[in-house]
Amino acid sequence: MQRRTFMRSSVAAVLGTALPLPSFAVPYRRIGQDQEVPAITGDGKEIVLSGKAIRELDARLRGRVLLAQNEGYDEARRVLNPSFDKHPALIAQVTGTADVRFAVDFAREHNVLLAVKCGGHSASGKSTCDRGMIIDLSPFRGVRVDPVARRAWVTGGSLLGQLDHEAMAHDLVVTMGTVSHTGVGGLVTGGGFGRVGRHFGLAIDNLTAVDVVTADGRLRRATAEQERDLFWGVRGGGGNFGIVTGFEFRLHPMQRQVIGGAIVYPIARARDVLTVAAEYLPRAPDALDLVPFLDLPSGGKPGVVGLGVCYSGPADGAERALAPIRRLGTPLADVEPMDYVALQRSGDITDPRAQASYLKSGFIPQFSTELITTLVDGLEAHPVRSAHVFLQPAGGAIGRVTNDATAFSHRDAIGNLGLGIAWPADSDPAEHVAWIRDFWTRVEPFTRGFYSNDGAPDMYTDSAVAQNYRGNLTRLMRIKRQYDPTNLFRLNANIPPA
Repeated sequence: MQRRTFMRSSVAAVLGTALPLPSFAVPYRRIGQDQEVPAITGDGKEIVLSGKAIRELDARLRGRVLLAQNEGYDEARRVLNPSFDKHPALIAQVTGTADVRFAVDFAREHNVLLAVKCGGHSASGKSTCDRGMIIDLSPFRGVRVDPVARRAWVTGGSLLGQLDHEAMAHDLVVTMGTVSHTGVGGLVTGGGFGRVGRHFGLAIDNLTAVDVVTADGRLRRATAEQERDLFWGVRGGGGNFGIVTGFEFRLHPMQRQVIGGAIVYPIARARDVLTVAAEYLPRAPDALDLVPFLDLPSGGKPGVVGLGVCYSGPADGAERALAPIRRLGTPLADVEPMDYVALQRSGDITDPRAQASYLKSGFIPQFSTELITTLVDGLEAHPVRSAHVFLQPAGGAIGRVTNDATAFSHRDAIGNLGLGIAWPADSDPAEHVAWIRDFWTRVEPFTRGFYSNDGAPDMYTDSAVAQNYRGNLTRLMRIKRQYDPTNLFRLNANIPPA
């Protein structure tokens, strides 16, 4: 989604240039001379940011600084989930790496609580904050593809739909989530599941280099040959080590047309459908992404059970790949040939995170009969609350990487099980959140850790996060101490410095 409108400046018009200047690039500053701003530090202490310091930051940026009274502040502070209605002390909207460095320097020098926002999809709400500072990467977007080298270069604020669009123009692809307005930065540094993950690996498995602004304000390039620890840690360690301002990806040839959509049945068939999926998932071909899901009855709409599908292999192999599913009989809705980019956009409007919502998730080592029974027996209809269960599959190319090859440590899982609810904005969330928490107490024993990109805020306790990194924790703590010894970047699945 474009967050900026553009206009021509009067100076540009006089010079006769046809280049539009973004509003934040026009040399007009909005920060008052004596405007001091109350804020908090990373550990919650109250501080005051001086008007002079804020004006100096504003003057250094090609982008702009927004305070609460500035036009654009309310739009910039919002994230996708309206449940997180937070008010930062200031927002630095950055247009490039230099702006990111200046903003990080400001945050470090003033010890202000810092959040980093790209697409704003964070299920935990950690891309925003109250009384701290947001570095907003949304003006910093761009993708370049080299079809001969099969490489893509992506700037830090880009959305995955941009990369899909540019790469698929050359019949090339890299694993990139399932909703096109997701930010590349948060998605990738957490691991990066997607519809072609079983085929080509997680997004991090296709990273060849990153440019990172670390807590000291330095720009570092990390690859398998240089800054090796940083490169390892960024691939699954989230935003703990800095802000990634540039990604370089390896791309894979793939035909643009895939078999996609969902095979849908009445919810009364839930046990049958989930059982067939559980039996088939461990032996499904890599090119088949198969997402079992349940949508509960809500607001008069009937519940359904189904299998989200993306088959990205040779066209003549699609029906063979789906044959074990076909024995379930005629569905209510079926898959069809479709454009991959269109499939990637298909959930943009229906994404439940765009509503007041709450998500629990966990990796499962197996999709057992006992887990299926727990899911099916525990679900209940509700007049206003919608509930959705899904299993994002792993295995395939994802599972052929060892747990310690990258910071992402759940290669042995069969998939990421999610349970999400959404409710009307004018509804009291307490009842709905209590229900999902109670339900999750029955589901959680089947899980082993969680996907750090998917989860409610209460999942991110220190002990849970430490256990989630498993055998990689000690190395991650060492890297954290090297690149962020004061824990400036703490609004994430946080790793304490060793």
